[in-house]
Amino acid sequence: MAMNEQADAGVVVPFPARISAAVADADTASIIAVLQDQLDLAREGKLRSVAVVSVSADGEAVGTQWSCKGADITGLIGKLTVLTHDLMAARK
Repeated sequence: MAMNEQADAGVVVPFPARISAAVADADTASIIAVLQDQLDLAREGKLRSVAVVSVSADGEAVGTQWSCKGADITGLIGKLTVLTHDLMAARK
């Protein structure tokens, strides 16, 4: 590792500023608000794990993502699996 890489290794890059522009669609505004709440908690160091289930606008694709400490992964995957199945069942 180069000398300046070592110096940069401890630097924390701030999250982008909160989106303040009004959104025309209430559903989109709700998604943005939830994500911004999670970003606020992350900035404050109050999160150790995050799990997300995403459904495409057409309802055809469901995806899961997570970022977590190793000990949390099994529980998060289980919760995401149940939530994904519930979303798929509600779609039919």
